[in-house]
Amino acid sequence: MLGEEEFGCFLSSYASDNRKALRANLLKLSREELKAMVPGEWDLIPVPWEESGACYATAEDVRPGKHPYHEMGLYYMQEPSAMAVAAFSGAARGERILDLCAAPGGKSTQLAAAMQGKGILISNEIHPARAKILSQNIERIGARNVIVTNETPQHLAERFPGYFDRVVVDAPCSGEGMFRKEEQAIPMWSPENVTSCALRQQEILDAAARMVCPGGTLVYSTCTFAPEEDEAGIGAFLKKHPDFSVDDLPGELGDKMEQFGFCRGNREWVKMLGEEDEEILREIEGSLRLWPHRLKKPGGEGHFLCRMKRAGIHPHPAEAAETSTLKKKKGKAGKTDNTAAEYLEFEKAALTVPFLEQCSEDTRGKLIRFGEEIYLEPEGLSLAGLKVLRPGLHLGTLRKNRFEPSHALALALKAGDVRSSYACTEPEMQAYQRGDSIPCERELAGWTLMLLDGFPAGWAKAAGGMLKNHYPRGLRKN
Repeated sequence: MLGEEEFGCFLSSYASDNRKALRANLLKLSREELKAMVPGEWDLIPVPWEESGACYATAEDVRPGKHPYHEMGLYYMQEPSAMAVAAFSGAARGERILDLCAAPGGKSTQLAAAMQGKGILISNEIHPARAKILSQNIERIGARNVIVTNETPQHLAERFPGYFDRVVVDAPCSGEGMFRKEEQAIPMWSPENVTSCALRQQEILDAAARMVCPGGTLVYSTCTFAPEEDEAGIGAFLKKHPDFSVDDLPGELGDKMEQFGFCRGNREWVKMLGEEDEEILREIEGSLRLWPHRLKKPGGEGHFLCRMKRAGIHPHPAEAAETSTLKKKKGKAGKTDNTAAEYLEFEKAALTVPFLEQCSEDTRGKLIRFGEEIYLEPEGLSLAGLKVLRPGLHLGTLRKNRFEPSHALALALKAGDVRSSYACTEPEMQAYQRGDSIPCERELAGWTLMLLDGFPAGWAKAAGGMLKNHYPRGLRKN
């Protein structure tokens, strides 16, 4: 595919370490603000194609995943090339977006940051265990307007025809682009697996296309080099769906293509597989390939990306809300509960701003109850009959006629949102994340937001000069 000389460069790139990176959580702070806070030995180097991304030093003692900031949701660990998908998806505030194959959550957390709490994001994962990890990562970044589902693409397509402004499909693939990062992927590779992945990707894309509104956008990506799954996959999709056309991302990027080290999709590889339609071959050149040996510093792994537009007039958001066929109703997914007196009492006593009203304004949501759990559900759509792990922002739990605020609520707040907070030192924060109680002033009482460097980490309850720990047991550090 590459020719002898370039293949040598490609192969030699695998002798170098893969670049490890993180993204600042733009719901909380910028990349520059994060860089000023973290230890200098992390040596953060900006990822040029993502405003929040940065590679960090590969020294053994540099372990951002172990720092308290990670559990506080100040950043997300993600490979640099994978950041390109959401970065070039065009996601914007106020949109309805579906991340169809979302686990573990890298692209969903990036999309949520781009939306800045406005609109609705449904993050879906078909595998239950991976869906739980996805839900945990959504909680950790403090996103308010995200619903997490565990559904098949086909079932979602039945429920949400023409509903989304933007659908992102980071498709399950043969994983050739991750061989340097994940060596366990190598023995799983075979030509048969490439063929199987290509067929499954078409099924997923067919379902995804049904959910894109007229004038909406479909984003497709893989982390493989196989043309059968990349350019040829786009060609097969365009033949079945002539109402979609490829956005010319290389044309939009212009000089940045050379600056980043990106490449156009290769039409010749598709011709080798038998494609002769000149229009489809031309459109395929609007896709992007990221090769590890071509990417400029700080580099990244292998990836493929294509953004497509559906023909038609895009509905105005207000009109879309009014004409949606998805009606708000009670169902198995949860019951409407606008009274939730215990929560509202907590809100009045513990929060300095009308947090619920603020969230409702952002998401047009409302309080719902799942048994003892209270959530703020974004937008008025029915979730009945769907497998839902997180129907919105988890506010907390009703226990014996009292309300206990959730960890998710703590991470969605800011320091100024609460009446009572405690500024921890780093050793105190490490003790708090282990589950220890922390001494405090005797005047401090009630639910208290634990802070490190001004950012929330969770709840404690102050009484008698001690902060009783309410950090989730499953997250505590040994």
